[in-house]
Amino acid sequence: MKTITKLTLAAALCAAAALPASAQSWGVRTPNDTLRSVRFVGGDAVFSIYAPKARQVSIAGDGDLIPYFGENVPKVEERPDGVWTFTIKNAQPGNYRYHFIVDGVRVYDPKNEFAGETSAIATIGDGSEFFALKDVPHGAVSQRYYWSETLGCYRRMHVWTPAGYETSKKKLPVLYLIHGGGDTDNSWPGVGAAGFILDNLLAEGKMQPMIVVMPNGTIENVPNEVPPFAQDMVKSIIPFIESNYPILTDRRHRAIAGLSMGGMETMETAFSNPDMFSYVWVLSSSFMPGADPVAESKRLNVKQNAEKMNRNFVQLTFAQGGPADIAYRNCQNTLKQLDADGVKYEYIENSQAGHSWTTWRADLYTLAQRIFK
Repeated sequence: MKTITKLTLAAALCAAAALPASAQSWGVRTPNDTLRSVRFVGGDAVFSIYAPKARQVSIAGDGDLIPYFGENVPKVEERPDGVWTFTIKNAQPGNYRYHFIVDGVRVYDPKNEFAGETSAIATIGDGSEFFALKDVPHGAVSQRYYWSETLGCYRRMHVWTPAGYETSKKKLPVLYLIHGGGDTDNSWPGVGAAGFILDNLLAEGKMQPMIVVMPNGTIENVPNEVPPFAQDMVKSIIPFIESNYPILTDRRHRAIAGLSMGGMETMETAFSNPDMFSYVWVLSSSFMPGADPVAESKRLNVKQNAEKMNRNFVQLTFAQGGPADIAYRNCQNTLKQLDADGVKYEYIENSQAGHSWTTWRADLYTLAQRIFK
């Protein structure tokens, strides 16, 4: 975020703080007072914003909800009372990031209570989905800060612990779960709905109790953040978790998974340290796009370590969102190289939703049920 944006936001917050708590009651009531900005009506997603003085309003966000081209591009309806409404036909259940554009300015939904660090999140569905907030015991998602020996600074991670963990003396296994490029450690517990997915699976008896560590795979101002992140994982993240949580610390009880860029970071970490993990899940990813798979294999000593990887990795699984996944072709080339190197793996497609959080939520739902068993 640029400095001028920070100053503008700070000024707005200060101005709002200076108003009396009952300031709204002094003004004239408007449609905004009772406006529901996100609704799921008859299979359609309906988004609304109150902007009575705007000349032009549009909506943008995740492409698997809001198409940018074609006949399904949402049409705007401007009501006389100042409410602008967008209807997206046949919206598929999921968590989606979105924002409005009001007279050329990006506006995050002021009525959405789930507005996150960078974007609001719309939960579309009837509450029965595997990622929904349900009436089950819920674990805790905490923010933790640790010192990175590799990067020489404090960094943040999110950690999910299951319901009852605080009072339990039982040591649990650990899954290290990494987001993709352009996102942060807030993405898996946010748009990824990781906490709800894990809460529901545990309540249904479909997964083993574990803790899930969601580190920040994005390293600002580093052209290729994959190798330094892998070093940070081994030198700082894992030691921090093992020093601060009562967990099982042997290879059999340690798993790693990541999507897109996080999948590259997963491969970088696990392939370089084949004695550290028993479960390795690579989601919508491959060797570095544009890089020669043979060269990447040599750099990571894959052929040299193939026997050890086959012995130690109980699961080495590559998951894709079908042929529409932008990582699909790179992944196929990577798998051909692993075949040549003698590495055993499993390939699955949990979803045909391409390179999207719809795919990755389905991947987490699947992998959480299969590891540590």
